[in-house]
Amino acid sequence: MGRAFEYRKARMFKRWDKMAKTFTRIGKDIVLAVKSGTADPATNSKLRVLLQNAKAVNMPKETVERAIKRASSKDQEDYKEMVYEGYGPHGIAILVESTTDNPTRTVANVRSYFNKLGGSLGTMGMLDFIFDRKCIFKIKNTGKDLEELEFELIDVGGEEIFLDEETNLINIYGEFTAFGTLQHYLEENGYEIVEADFERIPNDTKTLSEEEVAEVEKLIERIEEDDDVQRVYHNMA
Repeated sequence: MGRAFEYRKARMFKRWDKMAKTFTRIGKDIVLAVKSGTADPATNSKLRVLLQNAKAVNMPKETVERAIKRASSKDQEDYKEMVYEGYGPHGIAILVESTTDNPTRTVANVRSYFNKLGGSLGTMGMLDFIFDRKCIFKIKNTGKDLEELEFELIDVGGEEIFLDEETNLINIYGEFTAFGTLQHYLEENGYEIVEADFERIPNDTKTLSEEEVAEVEKLIERIEEDDDVQRVYHNMA
């Protein structure tokens, strides 16, 4: 079948791997939301928005229901949210968010990835000056004037609003602490939330050569493969 087939197959498997990773991440987020609240999305606003996230990525309904059921079980191990910070090759800042039932295992794994691939794991908080933590909401585009919407959301924590022309969704960025206020306002005023999340945005980026980028990406990809890792952020341009 030739190289073209092998290339398509490799891309297909990579896409499936990414999809499975996304489902695992949302599943853990659902467990945490239920553990800290209730299993009823009507009374658990965080769970409500996670169910929207699951729907946005076509996560199977039975997988979602299994995560909720697992969270309600007494046998479910408690997850801990851990953040690891360090520097990769060529001084690139890398921040790792994880959700784990065994922090000792996770930190050992993350440290080994850094050590083996030209980086070093540091201490919590060392990258606070590089990354700003923001919340983001993606809502259905109803054709509303974006300047008018931005003015409307300023008082509830909205900071930056723009239309993603590729998805035709309106992206709303706000302060990390404004998540609940923004969610409540959007729901109360009839805006359909398609997806919501948190992001860490670098306020300073570094430009590398093609070869240097490949070295950093190798480390990032290895970290992302770990089952305990939820998200990886960096300041590579």
